[in-house]
Amino acid sequence: MILVEPQLAKSDFLQIFNQRQVFLLLGAAITTIGVLAAGLSVLRRRLDPLLLWFAAFAILYGVHMIVEYQPLWALDVRAPALSRIGLAIGFLVPIPAFFFFEALNLLGRVARLLRNVVWPIALSLALATLAVGYRKFIDDVNGVLVIAALLVLAVALLRAGRTARDITVIRWGVLFFTACALYNNIVRMFPHYYNIEPFSFVVLLACLGVVAARRTLAQEQELNNIQNELEIARGIQLSILPGEFPPSVSFRVAARYLPMTSVAGDLYDFLVVDDRRAGILIADVSGHGVPAALIASMVKLAAVAQIANAGSPSDLLKGMNTTLCGNTQRQFVTAAYVYLDALKGELRYSAAAHPPMLLLRAGEVIRITENGLMLAAFSFATYTTVSHPLLSGDRLLLYTDGLLEAANFEDQEFGDDRLGALLQSSNGLSPLEAADQIIATVQQWAMFQNDDLTVLVCDYVADRQSS
Repeated sequence: MILVEPQLAKSDFLQIFNQRQVFLLLGAAITTIGVLAAGLSVLRRRLDPLLLWFAAFAILYGVHMIVEYQPLWALDVRAPALSRIGLAIGFLVPIPAFFFFEALNLLGRVARLLRNVVWPIALSLALATLAVGYRKFIDDVNGVLVIAALLVLAVALLRAGRTARDITVIRWGVLFFTACALYNNIVRMFPHYYNIEPFSFVVLLACLGVVAARRTLAQEQELNNIQNELEIARGIQLSILPGEFPPSVSFRVAARYLPMTSVAGDLYDFLVVDDRRAGILIADVSGHGVPAALIASMVKLAAVAQIANAGSPSDLLKGMNTTLCGNTQRQFVTAAYVYLDALKGELRYSAAAHPPMLLLRAGEVIRITENGLMLAAFSFATYTTVSHPLLSGDRLLLYTDGLLEAANFEDQEFGDDRLGALLQSSNGLSPLEAADQIIATVQQWAMFQNDDLTVLVCDYVADRQSS
């Protein structure tokens, strides 16, 4: 007797395992598909909600099947806590499913309504099961909820556009799964029935997977196209910026331009009259990205159109403002312009709400401020010009506010004082070396780049004819 009973128990176990191994394999396969989908979403350049909800749906259903069809349960070898967890997981399965349908954006208000109804009830049923264990009325409420939601979803899919390929695929998957779920809820009242729901779930999962994969690939292609277009736009924007400052016996100029994104709203230009007279413009369009870059191109054209006013900074800015007002979609522009005249040994400066120009002279930093209203905002704005003598060895620094507002890990901005001290320390460096040092120091200071960075360094070298 003692030897026979273990053998009988083993035979029973093997028989039960043979009956349930198909469901165990299905559960493992579905879980694996969910894990792979989650991994793919993580590995992509950005998280894809569609893939994440698909992954959660598959993982929850697969784990629920593995727990539900454990052969040991049929032998009454089940821990109460594990039993509650397995039942609770089953109640959570519909939640990611209806978030998935909402992320598809195929059914609009219907999908949002189902999501808002399903997830609070399903979560409540899961929590109740964890608290009190299995109760038949909880199972009945879940069955009614799922069937009702599936029927509403099926009707919505039937009424949706018949020509949409994604809707057609999902429609047949949902209809098949709904029919099988209805069949299961009817025949489960009988003592012996064969559960066909897991097989219909595989069909539904395949349909959803096809649509999710198609959408993901389409989004990836769209992102690649956008990236390619941004690279082209970046090349175009760089082409409108001047190259090296033209050879001059009086001035040495270096520029450094570091956009935050592929395209940016910072701009600079040189309005050269001859090798002893030249104007330097710097501008900063509000905002970032493509809109700011498009307006920066308009600023460039507005500046070139004012070449006749190159010697009068106030008139140049006023003319630019007149051109830009009403054409920038409510974005504004700050700008600064300095005209350098080596023949007269003079600089003339005007600005439109731009950070002050810094003048390094004999080791001391002088802030030159002559600000009017921002460009493109007020048609009545006027500007004035301030004049200063040019002395041999003077170094001028024009820049955008991205340098001043660069913040470190303690949220401290780089600020005027640090920039002034940095300019002082550049004494003895070439303009190019000084510009590189300024940009590198700000980058080391900042936690991350949150604005475009542009720097212009100009040295005045007196020559015999201008002395």
